[in-house]
Amino acid sequence: MQYYCSITLILCLLSIQTFADDDGKVSQANQNSNENAEFQFDGVWKPKGAILSGVFLPPAVLETITLTIEKKKYEVTVKGEDHSDKGTFTLDETVTPKRMTIKSESGPNKGKTFLAIYEIKNANAMRVCYDLSGKAFPKEFKAPKDTELYLVGYRRQ
Repeated sequence: MQYYCSITLILCLLSIQTFADDDGKVSQANQNSNENAEFQFDGVWKPKGAILSGVFLPPAVLETITLTIEKKKYEVTVKGEDHSDKGTFTLDETVTPKRMTIKSESGPNKGKTFLAIYEIKNANAMRVCYDLSGKAFPKEFKAPKDTELYLVGYRRQ
């Protein structure tokens, strides 16, 4: 259970902008997005859909997670947990899909680095696919069974 909560926190902490489809469900297919040039990551984000290693996370779990981004820093909190995950992230927009490197500085993932790809749907929606092993950037927006991949669709609050 602690590993599950840590993964959930990490994924949210990644503050990586992932997006959910308009109906709030995460799509496993890679879709084109219309990126808003003035998009700002800063703000409060909630996951609207998530898949961890081929398993959809239930809405009750998603409701407990909050990702807050300010400049290049993130904080992921989980309601009912007495600690949050905090750290920094850097973006690489020169490749497709765009990449994110997330470094946890405090909390349950302190000292860990997570690699992710992200896609912006619009100013209020994004999706992120994380490699929780920290070994390689995901190649596509999928999180199949027997992998350490986590796919999340976020909505700005």
